[in-house]
Order: sequence, then C-alpha cells, then structure tokens
Amino acid sequence: MRTAVVTGGGSGIGLAIAERLSADGHRVAVLDLKPTGDFFARGADVTDRAQVETALADVREHLGPIGILVNAAGLEGYKRFANLTFETWQRVLDVNLNGVFHCVQAALPDMTEAKWGRIVNISSSSAHSGQPFMAHYVAAKSAVNGLTKSLALELGPLGITVNAVPPGFIDTPMLRRSEERKLLGGTVEDHIARTPVRRVGRPEDIAAACAFLVSEDAGYVTGQIIGVNGGRNT
Repeated sequence: MRTAVVTGGGSGIGLAIAERLSADGHRVAVLDLKPTGDFFARGADVTDRAQVETALADVREHLGPIGILVNAAGLEGYKRFANLTFETWQRVLDVNLNGVFHCVQAALPDMTEAKWGRIVNISSSSAHSGQPFMAHYVAAKSAVNGLTKSLALELGPLGITVNAVPPGFIDTPMLRRSEERKLLGGTVEDHIARTPVRRVGRPEDIAAACAFLVSEDAGYVTGQIIGVNGGRNT
C-alpha cells in the first residue's frame, strides 16, 4: 500500500483513477480545483507551484511519503488557430504541460529517497492523430508524451518509472459537452461505429491501465505511451 496523488481527481477520468487506486488498497489523495468525493482532497491549481507544494505537504503529513503520482488534471480548448490568442494558448499549456512539471518536481523528493516511484501522465490520443481547432491542446499533450520519455530515461536509475496513457474516445462530461457543441465531427454513436471495439471508452478503462502501470508488476515498463482507445489509434 502506497500513497498516491491524483491531480484532476474530482471528476471524470481522474476520479475513476482515484477510485481504482483506492480499491487496490492505496492511500489516495486528490488535487483538484473543486475536490469532491470521499478521498483526502486538497484544492489546488496545478499551474501554481506554491499551491502544489502546500497540498503535497499536507498529503505527506496525513498519508505519508508520495510513491505514486498520476497527472490527470487537464483543460481542453476549441478555437480556430488563426483566432487563438497567446493568452489562451498559454493557459492551456500551463494546465496540461506546466502542471505536470510542477507536480512531478514537487513529488520527486519522496520517490528519490525511497528509490521507488510510479508516475503516470494522462496525455491524449490527439497527440497521435491531431485535432482541428485544438492546436494548443494537442501541442501540450504531445509535449507531455515527450516529457514522459525523457523523464523515464533520467529517473529509471533511481527506481522511478514514468509512463503516459493517452485516452481515446472516453465518455466523460468533456466529451458530452463537445458533442452538444457539435465539435466531434459527428455524434458519439457515429464515432462508436468507427471504433474497432464498437463502444465508447469508459473512465474505468483508463483507470485500469493506470492501476497496472503503478503496480509492482510494471517495474520493467517505463517510457511507454500506452494508448487506451479501442483501436482507434494503433
């Protein structure tokens, strides 16, 4: 049993990951702008290093040293590139990329001291395929994949593995909002028909992949981009 921190754990994929890790016996802390649920929770903006440091200090005090970090906090955005302001570009990169930077650096001392750690970064299948009107989001998530590979090489000798899970077509509030705004290029049912396994993904599918990657059994798996997408990207 280890102490696990899940950012963005207040809803959607992050919440499913927190629930799965808790069911597997880990002590789970959730960091979110609006934390909810039955976990040890702290409100924190992952773009604010001071808030991250304060939240993780509370986690250490109440649950013990951090052995597992899942970076699931994210911010989507839809805007034609020609109309994209730098401020909007920067905000999306701040949450999706710089938030990972802050959280990994803040949690790393515990893992280094223990000579054991598991870091999983939730990226996006759009980093493989691209996505119109989401250049800022795709750029940030692509950078997360690259950061994952570099950290795996650097931290492997310290006993710390680093992997990324890019979710595919997952049934979350974010997906349903996109459907309502007609931003999916069709309905959810249309996309199901184009998915090899013929169903939409569930947050629990992502949580299952994370549960493996943070386990002892995954000690020889690092620097990998583990797609969970029903075969939409191979």
